[in-house]
Amino acid sequence: MSIVNDTHAALQAAARDHLWMHFTRHSTYLDQDVPVIVRGEGAYVYDTRGRRYLDALGGLFVNQLGHGRADLVEAAAKQASRLAFFPLWSYAHPTAIQLAERIAGYAPGALNRVFFTSGGGEAVESAWKLAKNYFKLVGKPLKHKVISRAIAYHGTTHGALSITGLPGLKQQFEPLVPSAFRVPNTNIYRAPAFLQGDDGGVDGEEFGRWAADQVAVVIENEGPDTVAAVFLEPVQNAGGCFPPPPGYFQRVREICDEYDVLLVSDEVICAYGRLGHMFGAERYGYQPDIITSAKGITSGYAPLGAMIASDRLMEPFLQGDTTFAHGYTFGGHPVSTAVAMANFDAFENEGVLDHVRANETAFLSTLDKLRDLPIVGDVRGAGYFYGIELVKDKESKETFDEAESERLLRGFLSKALFDAGLYCRADDRGDPVIQLSPPLICDQSHFDEIHSALETVLTEAANLI
Repeated sequence: MSIVNDTHAALQAAARDHLWMHFTRHSTYLDQDVPVIVRGEGAYVYDTRGRRYLDALGGLFVNQLGHGRADLVEAAAKQASRLAFFPLWSYAHPTAIQLAERIAGYAPGALNRVFFTSGGGEAVESAWKLAKNYFKLVGKPLKHKVISRAIAYHGTTHGALSITGLPGLKQQFEPLVPSAFRVPNTNIYRAPAFLQGDDGGVDGEEFGRWAADQVAVVIENEGPDTVAAVFLEPVQNAGGCFPPPPGYFQRVREICDEYDVLLVSDEVICAYGRLGHMFGAERYGYQPDIITSAKGITSGYAPLGAMIASDRLMEPFLQGDTTFAHGYTFGGHPVSTAVAMANFDAFENEGVLDHVRANETAFLSTLDKLRDLPIVGDVRGAGYFYGIELVKDKESKETFDEAESERLLRGFLSKALFDAGLYCRADDRGDPVIQLSPPLICDQSHFDEIHSALETVLTEAANLI
C-alpha cells in the first residue's frame, strides 16, 4: 500500500473516531469516506488521493485570493516571529492599529471605529450588544429588540442565532435570546401573489418598497421605543442569494432614521470584494450605522472578524469611566491582522475589485445558460456570489417537498457535484439551491468549468425526479 493510501486510511479512521465536524450528518460517513482536503493551489483544492476540485464556494464564502498565496503565508510567519500573540484588552499592537485605520478608510461614511473579533458570528453578537449598550447610555434603555429577515443566517452563537431566520437551525437550541423579530426577505422570484401581475411578473421597485415597509410595520407593532437595530445582508445568503430590489435599502434607511433604529449591514460574506466592492453597502448605495464582517478579510488564511461602527456609536464610550464590557481573547490577533494587511495589499496591487466588476457579467451569463434545464427555476446574485434555485416544475415554480429535497440534495447532488470535481453547496434551508462563491481570481475558464459540471449533474438530477 502506498504512503498516500496509508495516510488516507489513517486519516479516515481518526476522523471517524475523534473529529466532530461542523454542521455534519455523521451517519453519512459510517459507510463512506470523509472527504479530506490536503492542499490548495489557485482556485483548486486536492484531496488525499490527489483528486482536484474547483473550489466554487471559496472554502465557505471565504477565499478571495485563491489558495497557496506565498505573500499571505510569509506575512503570517513574519508577524509570528516578531509577536505571535497579545490581546487588545487595554493594550494594542501595530498590525491591529494599522488594519483598523485601513478598514476605516475603506468603510463608507463615518464608520471609523473597528472592533475586532475572531469571526463573523462574533461580529454580529458584538453589534447587538453594542446597540443595546449604546441606547442605554443615551437615555433610551428600552431599545433592545432586533429585526432581521426570514430565512436569513447571521451566526450560531445564542444572540446571532436568535437573529437568524431559519427555524430548523434554532429549534434544538431554544430558548434563545428573546426580542428578535422577522420581516420578509427580498426573494422576488417568490414574491407574494398580490404583488404579481396577470402575467406573473413583479415590479421590482414596488416589491422593494413593500418589503422595506414591513420593517416599519414591525417597529410600530413592537413599539419604536423598544427596537434597537435591523440586521440585513446586502445580498442575503440563505435561501440562495437574494439581491435587493431597486430602492429597498434607501427606504430601509429612511425608516431607521425615522424611528432612531440602527441599520446593521451584515457583510460577513458580502464584504471585501465578493460583490465587486470593499463593502456591499457601497454597491447598493446605502449608509449603515454598523457593518459586521469577517471571512474575506484575510481570504481565510487566518481567522478574523470586524465590527465597524460609526463615530456616533463610539461617542458615549469616550466619556468618564464608561466601558464596552465585551471582547474576545483572539479578536484582532497579531498574526491575523498582519495577514489581513497583506490581503488588502494584494487587493490594491492586483486590481481585485476591478477584476470582479469586469467579469461578473460574464459569470452570470455563463450560469444563465443553465436556465434551459428543466430543474433550474432561477439564477440570481451579484459579483462572484450566486444561487441557482431548483424546482420540480418551472412553469408553476413548484418546489420539492421535504422528502424529495432530501433525496435530491443529500441523496444525489452533494456527492455527484463533488465527484464531478466541483466543490460548492447544495442547500435547502429555504427552497433547494446550489450556491456558488468562487475565489475572486477566477476567470472565464473557471466559469465554463463550473457550468459544465453543473449542466452534467443537474441534467442527471432532472432525469431522476
